[in-house]
Amino acid sequence: MDPRDAYQLGTVPLAVAVAGLFVIVMARSHATYWAGRGVVRGAQVVHEHEGAPEWWHATIRRLEAWTDTRSAQRGLDLVRRWGAIGVTLAYLTVGVQTAVFAAAGLIRMPYPRFFLASLPGAVAWAVVWATIGFGALWAAFALFTTSPWALAGALVVVGILVAWLLRRRARRRADQGAAAEVQAEV
Repeated sequence: MDPRDAYQLGTVPLAVAVAGLFVIVMARSHATYWAGRGVVRGAQVVHEHEGAPEWWHATIRRLEAWTDTRSAQRGLDLVRRWGAIGVTLAYLTVGVQTAVFAAAGLIRMPYPRFFLASLPGAVAWAVVWATIGFGALWAAFALFTTSPWALAGALVVVGILVAWLLRRRARRRADQGAAAEVQAEV
């Protein structure tokens, strides 16, 4: 039995799946944007009024600590460099989306600009997930129901491939950095 049949997911029209995913990703990205804006406003309020409750101070400290993480810094750098285009392209990335959306709020990107940049990115994200993303998810689930060991093996192969690609990328960056240092010395 196909697992999609158990929940009648195989009968959902593609347009409905895309629309549902679009609403979900817009809600998530805009909530993250407004959380970033809230950090800025909260920091201003705490700075202006030291009499704020301790839970408020603690929340602002945690959020400010998050902004110092590598992921948040990457998001800030991307938004500062690319602006609205960075927001649009963030929907097609893995691991940096939340940081970019929060960074847009942190740097106080005007909301109309963020909203307009979100539209094509959210549509692309919804289409990808409604087609390829869910297809891969259902294939993994079907493989698991057939043979959990086969799924484990496939995940190990994918993990090794990702690790190899990341190591190769890191080596390239190190080589480029070393070459830049040599040129700077000359």
